[in-house]
Amino acid sequence: MTEKQKMLAGELYFACDGELSAMHQRAVELCDKLDDVKLTGSEREKTVRELLGACGKNHAITRGFRCDYGSNIEVGDNFYCNYDVVILDVCKVKIGDNCLIGPQVGIYAACHPLDAQLRATGAEFGKPVTIGDNCWIGGGAKINPGVTLGDNVVVGSGSVVTKSFPSDVVIAGNPAKIIKRLKNSPHSFGKGEV
Repeated sequence: MTEKQKMLAGELYFACDGELSAMHQRAVELCDKLDDVKLTGSEREKTVRELLGACGKNHAITRGFRCDYGSNIEVGDNFYCNYDVVILDVCKVKIGDNCLIGPQVGIYAACHPLDAQLRATGAEFGKPVTIGDNCWIGGGAKINPGVTLGDNVVVGSGSVVTKSFPSDVVIAGNPAKIIKRLKNSPHSFGKGEV
């Protein structure tokens, strides 16, 4: 089994492998290209599609976007990603349709062993992250490895999401917890600021 196959399977792997290093370098170069303010709409579209594993229609990724590989990220239609977002996609990161990602959000599929001696070897592993349709991830929020968010979830700014949550909820805090259940989503127009 290759290091890439181990990584995608969520097993311990070593990222210094030649294939993974080349994939990472490619992602770095494409992310740098997205930062070019002179990049035209069609060139930007092509670059995003080259970077991501799958991408729906009507998307916008602003400057400062960073990822490990890009090829393990799938986003749906009408995707908006604000400034300085980091997605560590050592496993699949799937984001549904009509999702908004605030500035400085971190979505992390990457994990390291708890055992210090094993961690010191450079071994790491990953757990996939899934975000449903119609979600809004507020600025500065962090989504940890293995988390699944249902549809219509709102994550409050600065929250740290350490576990999965069902559809139609507002979550916030560190660690995040449900602070409100939404009715009639996705067409509810709440008055609270999250």
